[in-house]
Amino acid sequence: MAKYTGADCRICRREGQKLFLKGDRCTSTKCAIERRPKPPGQHGMGRKKVNEYGLQLREKQKVKRAYGLLEKQFRAYYDEAARRKGITGEVMLGLLETRLDNVVYRMGIGASRASARQIVNHGHITINGKSVNIPSYNVKVGDVIAIKESKMDSVFVQELKGAKIVMPEWLEFSTETFVGKVIQSPKREDIDLNINERLIVELYSK
Repeated sequence: MAKYTGADCRICRREGQKLFLKGDRCTSTKCAIERRPKPPGQHGMGRKKVNEYGLQLREKQKVKRAYGLLEKQFRAYYDEAARRKGITGEVMLGLLETRLDNVVYRMGIGASRASARQIVNHGHITINGKSVNIPSYNVKVGDVIAIKESKMDSVFVQELKGAKIVMPEWLEFSTETFVGKVIQSPKREDIDLNINERLIVELYSK
């Protein structure tokens, strides 16, 4: 499967905002956006004003890269959102937020979505007592998400002990028991990324 192997910080610079792809580095003075707040490349500062299509494309690329998805995967989420009731853009973001790798990241188990995806892939997470190693698995309200007992000696688990984690209101997680729960469906205001989903809907509606 195709996979981006370049520098993550380059992606943030291209999109012009922090996508929090590098965990703690994104909140430190080492963040590339803080040090070089311009698009990558020798002509970065000389980019021409983008047209309507360019704005829509950049918004789509920004969301796709933030959640670590390929084009085909992202389009599938949009198509699913279009089939469901509600505002398509908000439904799509809700589907992205309830991906298991994103939930693990939001609970603070992974420093970034990429590291959370690796944790899920390695079989460290259970849902309702059953091991799940599929990052794209969509969690539901009431699902109990926990770190597998056999993985309690892992380094990332030791780092979690006693940590203070700020997470959205639709989730809860204990750094003492390493068990969390999906309390409710995510709301639009729970998504902290600067996203204009209307532009994405307009792009795919053409």
